[in-house]
Amino acid sequence: MKRVEGNADVMLIECVSPAKNKWRIRWDIQEQEKGSATYMEAEFKHKPSEDEIKQTVLGWFNEQIDIVILSGFEWNGMPVWLSSENQFNYKAAYDLAVQTDGATLPVTFKFGNEEPCYHTFDTVEELTDFYTKAMLHIQHTLADGWKKKDAFNVEQYR
Repeated sequence: MKRVEGNADVMLIECVSPAKNKWRIRWDIQEQEKGSATYMEAEFKHKPSEDEIKQTVLGWFNEQIDIVILSGFEWNGMPVWLSSENQFNYKAAYDLAVQTDGATLPVTFKFGNEEPCYHTFDTVEELTDFYTKAMLHIQHTLADGWKKKDAFNVEQYR
């Protein structure tokens, strides 16, 4: 599967080689200037079933959601990697700080991508701000993704 450029009125499903029974499906059509568009495309060596189409397209949406959750959050100008392990560590630190009224602080986390940034949280309020914004980022990303997945209509591929 890959992102390609073509016409905005591209067919969602097409047999591109009847002799080889080669089919392509397309989704996430992003219209550009002058009738062109970019879109995702996957190729099959047979006419894909509705289940195969759904699995391909919804799987792609899930991958996009994961990418945004993992690498789309920034706090105070620092990129924050929200892997499952990091989410667990942030929650544990936050929960302990709240439960102990800050006795477990200060706590330091490593943020950043290529260039690491270290940030020390000295107060429960600052850690709450960080943790709340990270969780809101995840919740908004999931809600956005669900909306896009719910809008997908496999019947358009008939």
